[in-house]
Amino acid sequence: MKIVLASASPRRVELIKTVAPECVCAPADIEEITPDGMPPEECPAYLAEQKAKAVAARFPDAAVIGCDTVVIIDGEVLGKPRDEADAAEMLRRLSGRTHVVVTGVYVAFAGGGFGFSEHTDVEFRRLREEEIADYVASGEPMDKAGAYGIQGVGSTLVRRINGDFYNVMGLPVARLKEELFNEHIISR
Repeated sequence: MKIVLASASPRRVELIKTVAPECVCAPADIEEITPDGMPPEECPAYLAEQKAKAVAARFPDAAVIGCDTVVIIDGEVLGKPRDEADAAEMLRRLSGRTHVVVTGVYVAFAGGGFGFSEHTDVEFRRLREEEIADYVASGEPMDKAGAYGIQGVGSTLVRRINGDFYNVMGLPVARLKEELFNEHIISR
C-alpha cells in the first residue's frame, strides 16, 4: 500500500524513510485548533487525526500518516516559539526540570484508521543564561516545539531521557513500524 506522510517537517521526512522508504510527503493544510478543555496529552493525537484525514481525502488508495508533537510542562503545552524572547523563556522553564514530549500519530486508510500516542520524559540540565542566549541566537529553537531540537545542538541541554529518542524528534519510528505491520500496511 502506498504510504503518505502528512507533514513537511524535515525531521519527520527523514525518519519516515526508515519505515517506508518510498513514502510520499503531502503536508496537511489545516488550522491546528483543539477543542476547548481538551487535556494537553490528548491534543497531539487529535491533531494527528485531523491532519491524516485531511490529506487522506487527496490520496484515497494510500495509508496517510498524520503526526503532531508537543512539549508539556506543568500541564501546559509549549508550542513553537513566537520569537527569540519566547524561545528564551521556554528554555528557562525547562532548565533543570523534567518535561514530557507527546507525539500523536494517526494512520488513515480506506475503510478505517487507527492512532496512538507516545510519551517520553526529558530532563534538562540546569542552563546558564549565556547558554540560553547562545542557543537562541543559533536559530535552532525557532521552529521546534518547546524551543529545542534534541537531534542538534539542543542535545547538549538534555541530561537524560526516559522513552523513545525518536519520539522527541517527532516520530516514534519503532512503534509506528510495529503498528503498520500489525495492520498489514507494511511487511517486516
